[in-house]
Amino acid sequence: MNTKAESAVLAKRDDRIDWALLRDDFPILNKQVNDHPLVYLDNAASSQKPQQVIDAIRRYYEHDNANVHRGIHELSNRATEAYEAARQRVAEFINAGSSDEIVFTRGTTEGLNLVAQTWALENLREGDTILLTEMEHHSNLVPWQILARRIGVQLDFIEINGDDGQLDLKWLDEQLARARLLSLTHISNTLGSVNPVTEICARARDSGVITVVDAAQSAGHIPIDVSEIGCDFLAFSGHKICGPTGIGVLYGQRKLLEAMPPYQSGGEMITKVEYRDSTFNIVPHKFEAGTPNVAGAVGLHAALDYLDAIGREAIFEHDQQLANLTCEQLSKIDGIRLFGPSEGRSAVVSFVLPDAHALDLATMADQKGVALRAGHHCTQPLLAKLGVPATARASFYFYNTEAEVDRLIEVIHQVRKLVAS
Repeated sequence: MNTKAESAVLAKRDDRIDWALLRDDFPILNKQVNDHPLVYLDNAASSQKPQQVIDAIRRYYEHDNANVHRGIHELSNRATEAYEAARQRVAEFINAGSSDEIVFTRGTTEGLNLVAQTWALENLREGDTILLTEMEHHSNLVPWQILARRIGVQLDFIEINGDDGQLDLKWLDEQLARARLLSLTHISNTLGSVNPVTEICARARDSGVITVVDAAQSAGHIPIDVSEIGCDFLAFSGHKICGPTGIGVLYGQRKLLEAMPPYQSGGEMITKVEYRDSTFNIVPHKFEAGTPNVAGAVGLHAALDYLDAIGREAIFEHDQQLANLTCEQLSKIDGIRLFGPSEGRSAVVSFVLPDAHALDLATMADQKGVALRAGHHCTQPLLAKLGVPATARASFYFYNTEAEVDRLIEVIHQVRKLVAS
């Protein structure tokens, strides 16, 4: 196999996809956990990796491994070519205007922190307002809290409507009139809500508000077009979209990136260094201090090829079918509490059983080979608003099946019997 993801292409016949064939690309899915077949339903935390991505990383280390940029020898040239090809591939994946608008990071978290510690720190002043939503991941909340302590900016929040997890946009224009920056998630990692980011960014743009989109849960599941969304910044992680850990992307409009100060300093982000002064590199290299994660970029490139060979529209439809089926089956359990929208849900299903703590449920499910996540999902303020300390969360991807949904429901009933006995 190569990074063009032949098996993903072969799995498509007459616009129909053989999802079972795609499962064969993922070695880990054939494993046993606690003497049971693995049912991996923790994709919102991190997805599994196809053999094509694993092979691409191995090939890089076997044949092209060297430090990038400024090298004279052949290996350095090949590594640089692979690294910059990955940047161009990312630009195509999200329809950025130029690869110069793509900054490689360690993940979504670093991308959001980069914006907070560069554009926001440079442009916001005491008393300015940052607008967030009540469903934000800690990665899109804590950096702004730290900035608020540091320079005295204020935080405001778009509220959600109860358990269905939809944003209440009734007062959005009034909130935007007070704000300088809006940062929001595209898809909630806890509720599965798909936020109307294109509409929200358009209204923010009309108010002169800078926009930041957290696409950690959306980039690998639905098509992302930053030109259509109209955001100023957008961040996502490789490890949630079949790529390796330790690599992520920050998209930023070039005019904004050029005006921003560096995020970190050292090698690579400079053009000239003297004892008492330095001249910084052009974008995006200004934001990539030190030796980058070249292998991670190569693996990310392979992951993007793989996903696009399948088609993100088809992936999202498949994800929704499994999530809707899960909600339908769970709703038949007496006393269960489901979170998130009844329609238009993404691949995430969070719930609370009346007779089992979420952590106990996940622990017992693991004994049956079913991998769930339980806890606050890095959204503690949201769960506090919903009045629960933790939920169990099943999150799906294109390699999951209806049979695995059936297995999840079967295990939940087994857990309930154990708890009741």
